[in-house]
Amino acid sequence: MQQYRHSKKREHILSYIKSVKTHPTANIIYDEMKPIFPNLSMGTVYRNLQILTNQGKISKLDFGSTFDHYDGYTKEHSHFVCTLCQCVYDIQGDYPNVEQVQLITTHQIDGCLVKYYGLCQDCLGKDERSN
Repeated sequence: MQQYRHSKKREHILSYIKSVKTHPTANIIYDEMKPIFPNLSMGTVYRNLQILTNQGKISKLDFGSTFDHYDGYTKEHSHFVCTLCQCVYDIQGDYPNVEQVQLITTHQIDGCLVKYYGLCQDCLGKDERSN
């Protein structure tokens, strides 16, 4: 694995991502870090997100939307994505893990991504109030 110099900005970005359950986008991370680092650029945020992803410290979630989301919880788990507000939620529970599927299929599996989608509880409530 490539070695990187210590970076206070990267350290703060990692700390922020691990402290929230909201699966922030780069723009949200930038907005959170800008008051701490006034000279911060979006390029710096993206570069550090890529480094943290390469190091396996965070996961990059690409759900086909305009913006990627980032997850500080890197153990295997699935996600629920609201099709209205685009919020991403962790789903914990039993489902076949990589080792089980690998044994069943005899394929080499390097990871998995399970995504559920629909309306989150907040948006569902908004939808019911509008009817």
